[in-house]
Amino acid sequence: MTDAEDLRRRTAELLAAHPPTRRPPPPLDEGPAGPHLWSATERLDFLRARFDAGLAWVHYPEGLGGLDAPRSLQAVVDAELAAAGAPGNDPGRIGIGLGMAAPTILRFGTDEQKQRLLRPLWTGEEVWCQLFSEPGAGSDLAALATRAVREDGGEAGSAGDWIVDGQKVWTSSAHLARWAILIARTDPGLPKHRGISYFICDMTDPGVEVRPLRQITGEAEFNEVFLTGVRIPDAHRLGEVGEGWKVAQTTLMNERVAIGGARIPREGGMIGVAAADWRARPELRTHDLHQRLLTLWVEAEVARLTGERLRQQLTKGQPGPEGSGMKLAFARLAQEISGWEVEFLAEDGLTYDDWTMRRPDGVDFTGREAGYRYLRAKGNSIEGGTSEVLLNIVAERVLGLPPEPRTDKDVAWKDLPR
Repeated sequence: MTDAEDLRRRTAELLAAHPPTRRPPPPLDEGPAGPHLWSATERLDFLRARFDAGLAWVHYPEGLGGLDAPRSLQAVVDAELAAAGAPGNDPGRIGIGLGMAAPTILRFGTDEQKQRLLRPLWTGEEVWCQLFSEPGAGSDLAALATRAVREDGGEAGSAGDWIVDGQKVWTSSAHLARWAILIARTDPGLPKHRGISYFICDMTDPGVEVRPLRQITGEAEFNEVFLTGVRIPDAHRLGEVGEGWKVAQTTLMNERVAIGGARIPREGGMIGVAAADWRARPELRTHDLHQRLLTLWVEAEVARLTGERLRQQLTKGQPGPEGSGMKLAFARLAQEISGWEVEFLAEDGLTYDDWTMRRPDGVDFTGREAGYRYLRAKGNSIEGGTSEVLLNIVAERVLGLPPEPRTDKDVAWKDLPR
């Protein structure tokens, strides 16, 4: 049975085998325990060794980056490595792989898929993206129209490749990704939820075209992706043919936990930035702004503690619909806090460093100026499931309220009006 002391011993052995090499920091110093202590090669070697030692995600099975240990013990490893200045795997850049693809592959993938995909996913050698939403299938994701057809026209279970055609949208990191998790319609003669299958798509296939979508921030963090004759081997299917919606639910529930339930310290995240602004600019304070900040601070702390409780529940199994509630709270708070900050800073809150069209590696809610946070937070109530859809999920699956009437539930997808 792996316990905290055993994990500390294993972590010490890892650090002894891969000690950091002291070198002068680069011009943009990343801190006393930052990546300048490690070359790129040393960093990758360390991350690979950490995965192989079972210290990547300790609750995963042995041989897949874990030790079959309780999820709660991951904090022990993380604390020891942080204290030693060990390099991380840049979760902001590979968050889709870590938070969405990995748990889905672990639950539904074959042994070959797990062995091939999980290690380079965790080390960041291979970036992942999510090909779910479509121009006509956003809130109603099950209405998706992207088609996957067996090349040989064989029966389900044959080994023929799938040929995929369609369009996906709002795809974060598609311009960086090596792989994508993809849902496509494999049987239009079935009701929309039952005719979908789930695939792993190679983003280097010549039929994949990625186009940037410029956002209100001026950047193109999202993309639209066009799929034309993309060939996907049947060995890259997750779950059974026609059970893609079931597999996708695992992805979506983990996505909402990843977005809304990230572990942050007390007064961390955006509320920490707002509180720092308040302390640094006493000349801008008013009684009304003070009362609103206090309310937001309390709500942010309640959300943080609720997230801790949710993570404790995760030690007992897969995430449930409660993650939708956390994502709802995150979106609302991010928008209200960023709005408060822009109002508090007055004309300084409207400044923006650079409107140049860029394709960033990720989102930085705390390292940019208030104007960026205000604009970028507008997307929080859309991405990862719109707030309206999540309210329905909480109402039906958490509170047990009657579901909304659905007249298309048993109608074949091909017969639905579009």
